[in-house]
Amino acid sequence: MSLVLKAYSVVTGWLEPLAPRLLGARARRGKEDAARLNERLGRPSIPRPSGPLVWLHGVSVGESLSLLPVIARLRAERPEVAVLVTSGTVTSARILAERLPPDVIHQYAPVDGPLATARFLNHWRPSLGVLVESELWPNLIGAARARGVKLALISARITDKTAQGWGRMPGAAGALLSAFDLILPQDDARQPASRRWAGRCRAAPI
Repeated sequence: MSLVLKAYSVVTGWLEPLAPRLLGARARRGKEDAARLNERLGRPSIPRPSGPLVWLHGVSVGESLSLLPVIARLRAERPEVAVLVTSGTVTSARILAERLPPDVIHQYAPVDGPLATARFLNHWRPSLGVLVESELWPNLIGAARARGVKLALISARITDKTAQGWGRMPGAAGALLSAFDLILPQDDARQPASRRWAGRCRAAPI
């Protein structure tokens, strides 16, 4: 792990005790689901089903809806596998509640603190994690990798501004990207820095 990612883990660990208060304030503004704040702290609201489990994550509406065809094919080809979908916004949760098959689990994604991510992963114990677009949360990705979870980043994208920021921390960027077993970047990378980082994405079978 790079020094930057280690520092990130330490700082987020220090700040994590403030998470309940911050989430409560967001809930009062309608930006969090007050009834499900425990999920954001990595405390699940339902038991884990037995057997293998695949975890799919999309932060908001667009990313979450893009997972629906993946879920449909997964259920058709591997009906014995439980499917967990996480998202991060109230609107995405509401839409997924209407569109997900009844046997697919939805939970809010945990905040990216060491304790919350550990609770989440220790409970759900996914065999595979599939993240959409630009969901690069260091604690969550690092903790999943440390537990042997296979990870994929699909429809991956990054803006040129963000790529330039990561370019100032190449060790951290490399360590984070290397945690994935499969990265499928979007084709539409026009800016030079975006193309450069897309070139670092490695595609390997899970």
